[in-house]
Amino acid sequence: MQGFFTYIFILSFVLPCFCTRLNVGIENIFINVMQFGAHGDGRSNDTQAFASAWDSACKAGGMSTLVIPAGRSFNVTKINFSGPCKGKINIQLEGKIVAPSKGAWKLDGTYWISIQHLNGLTIDGNGKGEIDGYGSTWWQCESCKRPKVYVLYFHACNDLIVRNLGISNSPQSHVSVNMCNGATFSHISINAPATSPNTDGFDISDSTNILIQDSNIKSGDDCIAINGGCSFINATRITCGPGHGISVGSLGRTEERDTVSNVHVQNCTFIGTTNGARIKTFSGGIGYAKQITFEQIILENVKNPIIIDQEYNLSLVKSVQVSFVTYRGFRGTSTSDVAINLICGRKTSATCKNAHGTATNTIPNVPCLIK
Repeated sequence: MQGFFTYIFILSFVLPCFCTRLNVGIENIFINVMQFGAHGDGRSNDTQAFASAWDSACKAGGMSTLVIPAGRSFNVTKINFSGPCKGKINIQLEGKIVAPSKGAWKLDGTYWISIQHLNGLTIDGNGKGEIDGYGSTWWQCESCKRPKVYVLYFHACNDLIVRNLGISNSPQSHVSVNMCNGATFSHISINAPATSPNTDGFDISDSTNILIQDSNIKSGDDCIAINGGCSFINATRITCGPGHGISVGSLGRTEERDTVSNVHVQNCTFIGTTNGARIKTFSGGIGYAKQITFEQIILENVKNPIIIDQEYNLSLVKSVQVSFVTYRGFRGTSTSDVAINLICGRKTSATCKNAHGTATNTIPNVPCLIK
């Protein structure tokens, strides 16, 4: 019996020590871009310093935090934060990242800042971080060919968290979410004037389980555009305006099959927008948009509070099918007489008047011919 109690007494001291050792392997390593030669003066090109700091964080095991410090402005050209990495990474973005002006822009491709092939990444601005696309230098030149880039381009990222961040003035769209599974964007402020062309807030494509919440979006185009290949997309407590509203589509633009399902937009406010809840498809497209719910929506001077626009053509038998759409709890004001505009496609048909002949294997069927 005495041996038994001795064993318990020793074990009670050994276990806490063992647990402490387990925590050593997950120590957070902080990597500051200033350590890699960043100037943060808003003029010097800090692209290489950012790339070197990312490379160090990506190669480190365990948990790494890439620090972009507050109180500094970093001029960055095209940059790619790409994985896979050895451990999980947090980006602590409390400073400001600024794009080059039109005269200094020498980039092509689809992104300015690209984040790809990462699992479990967190980007936290802590309410201080900003990314400025410096788009104003492009908008005022209508004849200039603007770079077709996103300020932030997320590709093949899973379990992504982005929060407490300001993004503004993209030459075109602000944030792209492509081929991602599981992403939460919260407390995001996107800011571009109503006159800025094609400056979508969020463009989502080929992605699942995406949540955008508690955010303000001002743009010259869609606040959120949900494109083909998307399912289980949730937008909640979003304030949109100015802008073109929250849109499903456009779908059916090409010959590829476009599908969107399980979209839930709730507790959102639209202020001075062109549209509120919008579904748009091109005539001749194939695919579907289904299980879509807009509910508890507040409208302030919105031109088209509810709109489905299929742009159908009776000569075409192919169309994107729109079904199981719910609108619930809308209240507010419209700037047009038509508050609800449902332009839905319909199946093609045939009519005859004193027509003689036969028809076989036709689409649509022609049963009205006189033989």
